[in-house]
Amino acid sequence: MKKLTFSLFLILLIPTCIIFLFSREKEQKNQGSIINNPVTLDDKIVRVKRVSKDKIEEVPLEDYVLGVVSGEMPISFSNEALKAQAVCARTYVIRKMENNKNKDYDVVDTIDNQVYQDREELQNKWKSKYEENMEKLKKIVKETEREYLTYDGKVIEVFFFSTSNGHTENSEEVFTKALPYLKSVDSSFDEEVSPVFKKEVEMSLSDFYTKLSLPYAKKLEYEVIERTQAGSVKKVKINGKEYKGTEVRKLLGIRSTYFEFIVNGTNVLIKTTGYGHGVGMSQYGALALSNKGYTYDKILKYYYQGVEIEKIS
Repeated sequence: MKKLTFSLFLILLIPTCIIFLFSREKEQKNQGSIINNPVTLDDKIVRVKRVSKDKIEEVPLEDYVLGVVSGEMPISFSNEALKAQAVCARTYVIRKMENNKNKDYDVVDTIDNQVYQDREELQNKWKSKYEENMEKLKKIVKETEREYLTYDGKVIEVFFFSTSNGHTENSEEVFTKALPYLKSVDSSFDEEVSPVFKKEVEMSLSDFYTKLSLPYAKKLEYEVIERTQAGSVKKVKINGKEYKGTEVRKLLGIRSTYFEFIVNGTNVLIKTTGYGHGVGMSQYGALALSNKGYTYDKILKYYYQGVEIEKIS
């Protein structure tokens, strides 16, 4: 009798256990995006090195994002473009916070990382428009709160810049590292909205050669050896010496690697198209896309291919 009772107990218990385990597995699968979320920031504090003040400030994450959006993108831009910038700013600093855990600070407040401005700086910058602009920015940051970009479950390396030459660049052609979400895309619509799409600057041949560490010569000869997929100068030979396009841009202090030189007597006219390194999101491109009806998530997925927008848990 006891054996029969125990057998009946087992018969009833086993299905119950199976149902329980199946339910737990299903629950875990449904919560997978939370369980496997690569970012869980408990305090959400960013340690910002204020370069001009020579001190480190602890800034709440969302306040930091607000201060970066105001420093990196004109407040006159559309809400959707500003939202895209907010997600980029948050993604960038999350990665920095993870990589710099053992350092004294996470980021600096200059273009070496992201330009960050605090409330006092914004008051001085906007004056009578401060309250109006702050309300706009607070709304932007709130509507993207805790959002960041991932690729294959990992926080991406975010790059952004002012204006493309008509296409963005493959990451490996500018920074050597090939990243699947940073591939060249059409951004010809930058020209519709960017006031810095084209630029001409003239300098003396003497200054030109000095900056490039070349001996003075009346005749300037240059030959583009290789171009990037976006059409920018990747390698160029100037009076017999070979340079990377990025090297020329830095040495001459010009806006982009999409350049040409025209000798004008004892001067050289330098024409450039685009503004910045060209990798990732074009900020004026984001504005142009928003004017075409793109929401911020579509803007981000246009410039960063194959990414997902996740939330800090």
